[in-house]
Amino acid sequence: MEPSREQTIETLLVSVNRLIRIAVQATGNTTSQAVWRTLGILETDQPLRLGELARASRVSQPTMTRLVGSMLADGLIARSVDPDDSRGQLIEITPAGAERLTAWRATLTRTVGPLFADLDDDQWDVLHEASALVASRTRTEITA
Repeated sequence: MEPSREQTIETLLVSVNRLIRIAVQATGNTTSQAVWRTLGILETDQPLRLGELARASRVSQPTMTRLVGSMLADGLIARSVDPDDSRGQLIEITPAGAERLTAWRATLTRTVGPLFADLDDDQWDVLHEASALVASRTRTEITA
């Protein structure tokens, strides 16, 4: 019996979450997932106000305030005055933050790569098409 569309989406979501968890655990990296998630959000949706960033990252505003403070200290993000409302601040990823995010993604890719090493060319074509489709639905840039 062919899986339903809902089952296919569920399998995709569960599998991607599991794949990321496997990769993160294998790297031994201790940086919080919230840092990587926040940098990823800012990479595509910046600049954002603190409340917008907290909502996008699905954390409380006080949690995001602490996270932003730590990320500012690490030079991963920068804060500036909102030109539309001088009481507010905008948060953006810095070049250093973008570099760290790129390096982290490369580490994850190298870590997960061996799980797919035995795929044949046809399977790679299917995986490439599927990843391109998911990327197009989630506004993710496709890399070469």
